[in-house]
Amino acid sequence: MVSSDYRLSQREIAFFFFPLLLNVQLMSLSHSLINAALARLAQPVLTLAGFSIAIVLHLCLASPAYQNHTIAIALIRGRRSLLGVGLYVVAVALYVSVLLALVAYTPLGKLVFEQLIGVSPAISDEARSVLAILTFLPFFTGVRGLCQGIVIRARRTGLVSLATLIRILSLVGFLLLGRHWFSGAAIGAFALLACIVVETIFMVWFAWKTYTPCAAEVEKSLGAIFRYALPLSFSSAMQQTVPLMISAIISRLPDSAPALAAFGIIRGFIFLLAGPMRNLQQAYLTLVKDRADYQTLTIFYRRVALGMGLITLAIAYPFNRMVLGQAMGLNVELRQYIALPLAICALYPAVSGIIYIYRGAYSAKHRTAFLSWATLCKVAYLCICWLLLVFQSLTVPGIALAIFLLLSCELCEAWYLRSHLKLLA
Repeated sequence: MVSSDYRLSQREIAFFFFPLLLNVQLMSLSHSLINAALARLAQPVLTLAGFSIAIVLHLCLASPAYQNHTIAIALIRGRRSLLGVGLYVVAVALYVSVLLALVAYTPLGKLVFEQLIGVSPAISDEARSVLAILTFLPFFTGVRGLCQGIVIRARRTGLVSLATLIRILSLVGFLLLGRHWFSGAAIGAFALLACIVVETIFMVWFAWKTYTPCAAEVEKSLGAIFRYALPLSFSSAMQQTVPLMISAIISRLPDSAPALAAFGIIRGFIFLLAGPMRNLQQAYLTLVKDRADYQTLTIFYRRVALGMGLITLAIAYPFNRMVLGQAMGLNVELRQYIALPLAICALYPAVSGIIYIYRGAYSAKHRTAFLSWATLCKVAYLCICWLLLVFQSLTVPGIALAIFLLLSCELCEAWYLRSHLKLLA
C-alpha cells in the first residue's frame, strides 16, 4: 500500500524505465542485425527493399497483438482476468495469422504488393517469402506481450530485457544457420521467427515465477476485457498503416527502390532510439498515482528524449561512416542519401514520448476509445496528403518525403490527444 506522503522519484522511474529502454533497443538491434546481414547478400537493395516492405505490412496486420502487455498491466488481477486476457490474445493471433497466410500464399499477395503498394514483381516475391515464414509469429508475439505485462506489473522489468538479450544472442546463430536453408530476405524472416520463439519461452518462464494475484481489486469480465482491449488493438493496427501508406506513396516515385530500402533502415534506427519512449505508457500505468507523479514523469521524459535526439544526430553525421558504413555495410551513396532525413528524425523521440505519456493517461482512465480516434485522425491526415500528392510531380528525394510525412503524422496525433485531455477529468 502506498502511503499518503509517498512521492515518485526520478530514481524509481529510472530503475523501472531503463531496463525497458534496453529491451526496446535490443529488440530494434535485432532488426538492424538482420538488415546488416541482408545488406551483405548478392542483391542488397532488392533484398532490403523486400524485407522492409514485408515487415511494414506484417507490422500493420499483426499490430493488434502488440498491445497485449498494456492490456495485461491494466487488467490482469487474478485467475479469471488472466484467462480472459489469454482468450483475447489467442483470438487476435488467430485473426492475424489468417490475414498473413492470405497475403503470403494466395494471389491476394501480388494484388497487395504490386497493385496497392506498387512495388515491382521482384520486390513482391521477396516480401511474400518473408510473410510465408512469419505467418505464425503473432501467436508467439502475443503470448510474449501478455507475459511481459505480468512481469512489468511486478516491476521486474530487468527480466524483460534479459529475455530480449537472449533473443539477440540466438539471432546471430539463426542468421548463420538460415543461409543453409533459405535465400534472400527469407533468411531474415527465419532468423526473426526463431529468435522470438526463444524469447517467448523465456518470458513464459519469467511470468510464471513473478505472477502474483491481486485479490484486493475487482476482476473484469470477459466482455469488459474485450471492450477495453479492442480499441487499443484497433489503434495499434491503425498506427501501423502509417508506414505502410508512406511506403505506398514513395514506391511510386522515381527513386522508389533506394527510398524503400532507406526508409526501412531509418525506421530501424527510429525503433532503436525512439522506440523506448513507448515504455512511458507502461510507466504511467504502473507508477503514476497523482499529478505530482505525472510532473516527475514528464521531467524524466524530457531528459531521455533529449539524449535520444542527440544520439540520432551523432549517427547521422559524425559517426555516419562508422555506424552506417562499417557496422551496417551501406555504400557511400546510400549513406549520403540517408544522412539528412535521419538527422531530422532527432525530433522523433520528443514527439513520440509525449504521445505515449498521453496514451498512458487515457489507458489509466479506461478511455481507450479516444486512442482509436486519435489514430484515425492521423491516418485521415495521411490520406489527404496522399490524395494531394497524386496530382503533383515531385522532384524531392523519396526518403525526405517519407520522413516529413512520418513526423507530421505524429504531431497530428499528439495534437488530438492533448486537445482532449480535459475530458479525462
